[in-house]
Amino acid sequence: MTDTWIPKRAMFIYAHPDDVDFSAGATAAKWARGGSEVTYVILTDGNAGSHDPGMTKERLGRMRRAEQEAAAAVVGAKACIFLGCQDGLLEPTLALRKRLVGLIREHRPEAVVCGDPRRYFSGSTYINHPDHRAAARVAVEAVFPAAEMNLLYPDLVTEGLTGHKPNYVYISTHEDPDYYVDVTETIELKIEALRQHHSQLGDWDPGPRIRDRCAELGKQGGCEYAECFRRMMLKPLETERR
Repeated sequence: MTDTWIPKRAMFIYAHPDDVDFSAGATAAKWARGGSEVTYVILTDGNAGSHDPGMTKERLGRMRRAEQEAAAAVVGAKACIFLGCQDGLLEPTLALRKRLVGLIREHRPEAVVCGDPRRYFSGSTYINHPDHRAAARVAVEAVFPAAEMNLLYPDLVTEGLTGHKPNYVYISTHEDPDYYVDVTETIELKIEALRQHHSQLGDWDPGPRIRDRCAELGKQGGCEYAECFRRMMLKPLETERR
């Protein structure tokens, strides 16, 4: 399924800098271009993601935050929020869930985008990073039911952060997608955003691989280029209630 709906506010919750851009960067760019207030929530600084013997975690963390902020600027995201959890050691704890609930209640997104907590591997050559699974799980658990339950976190209510229920959760997955976003007009922004992640990509140009993959998804979605999701509806839009 594809449609032209653009949320007024959207929150993308992922483990590392560059995860949003690989998974859903063109969708973020399309929504931002359409007037959506796009917020990135990055759970770790990705500060263990280097094999350079001269690199330090402190230096790499600063680099990767700067790269993600530059990538977010390319797609038009309004804000990048870094939670500073330890790269490689991320766990879907109750404390982290509560932090995300607070952010969801503060920003009140209509759509939350995250990874797939079910994905352990793909094919015979790719094992999914445990941080990816942890980030996806804690995001889903924060969205439902915790974010809407005022009695669960009365201290947040006291701070003015009352319950909020997003309309949709977009789970970035290639296993069983049921929703495709036409990103023909923003695929080049996705590629340019990825190019900002110099510490990870080096001299590799992501353009050909990204275009090929999104073209393959576009055939499935009935457009030139697409990104795919499993879309869960938690609350109908006002137009859908009529």
